[in-house]
Amino acid sequence: MNLEQYRNFLKDSIRKTIDFSQTDQNRGIKAPPIEKPYSPDSKRFELINTDWSKHFNITLYDAIKNRESRRKYNKDPLTLLELSFILWATQGVRRYVGDYAFRNVPSAGCRHALETYLAIFNVEKTETGDKFQPGIYRYLPLTHELLFEFKEDHLQEKIVKATFGQTFAGQSAVTFIWTAIPYRMEWRYGLDSHKVIAMDAGHVGQNMYLACEAIGAGTSTIGAYDQEYLDDLLHLDGKEEFAIYLAPVGNVDKE
Repeated sequence: MNLEQYRNFLKDSIRKTIDFSQTDQNRGIKAPPIEKPYSPDSKRFELINTDWSKHFNITLYDAIKNRESRRKYNKDPLTLLELSFILWATQGVRRYVGDYAFRNVPSAGCRHALETYLAIFNVEKTETGDKFQPGIYRYLPLTHELLFEFKEDHLQEKIVKATFGQTFAGQSAVTFIWTAIPYRMEWRYGLDSHKVIAMDAGHVGQNMYLACEAIGAGTSTIGAYDQEYLDDLLHLDGKEEFAIYLAPVGNVDKE
């Protein structure tokens, strides 16, 4: 593909060529699940759900003003409260209306084609300092839980390799990895889906930055990664689901 073809991806001209009567939604096909299914026997961890204003008292003005990409993290662990807040801010569900789950980030048609995986390295799961086992986890927004996916040896080194040697990706307390399940959006919008999936990722990334400012942590989103290596690392098929965005998160030394 040439540059002009890629530029057309950013335009809305394709909408004029789509017969929306032929999308799976308009053909009466049942919508795909709004959350990736999992075994009921899977190990899950309950996250904290609270009045966040009682814990993090930063103004929106200050969060926006102070937002910057931070790539140096100290060794302090992230707490369960902090992790719960970030997950709530980036993909948390605020209400249900029928089959729609409205979240704290917008999504075209409320389709929410993203899943949130976490490479956890240094996160406390109890107030006594017990930590999550390092490994790959997935956020379950419908129940506000954390699902343990699998343990992976040398995970920090592998995350660095997956991001073409960006060392801070493996020096965080946790690295978020968002994947796309395109059919969730394609079911409604067909060929008009892929531009808005990218927009949705941008919405999530901005909430990530603001949430990190609120808790005094740092992040720097990553768009450069080895697609096939990262998909394989997450045990994804690379077709019906694949990685599209990352964000390491860690505590930073106060200025």
